[in-house]
Amino acid sequence: MGTMKTAELAALQCLAYNKISELPVSLTTIARNSSVKIIKNSDANELQPDESGISLLIGTEYFIVYDDTQSKGRCRFTIAHELGHIFLGHLLIDSKGARTFDTSRPQIEQEADVFASRLLSPTCVLLGLGLKTPAQISKFCEISYTASKIRCYQMQSIYKRNEYTMCDLEREVYGNFKEFIDKNKTRSVK
Repeated sequence: MGTMKTAELAALQCLAYNKISELPVSLTTIARNSSVKIIKNSDANELQPDESGISLLIGTEYFIVYDDTQSKGRCRFTIAHELGHIFLGHLLIDSKGARTFDTSRPQIEQEADVFASRLLSPTCVLLGLGLKTPAQISKFCEISYTASKIRCYQMQSIYKRNEYTMCDLEREVYGNFKEFIDKNKTRSVK
């Protein structure tokens, strides 16, 4: 199985384990359930000028520091990206922390991006709600317009084929979101 598929499945496992049932996905719930501490850089002053966030393993504790001067959508994606580094085991490879500007290991950055994208905007939920535009995805998922444009592009081929087979994990996630989807479906397709 490809590493990007592994990242996607890890995001689904995270949603299922934490019983997330509505958008926007609560990153604080996931972090709290996983004993990950999320810290604003304005409180920690840890980030370099070109960094959006870092994830650190200090002893046995995980920390995420994010640039809280960025937009809410960008902050949410950064935190989800850093959760990806933690849940995908990247910090166990390099316990100094996976710094988001590190270009020497682009594969793990891509994996963390896929994790963040699928965690914040799961395919089965986007399909269930019928979200087809960047504006709809951005609004429901509370991610940046740039991230929602990328996610919209990724979803186009699924909508064009007009068929999508969910794996068991996606069915579980969809089931958790079913009430939310039913309540918001008609409003989402405007």
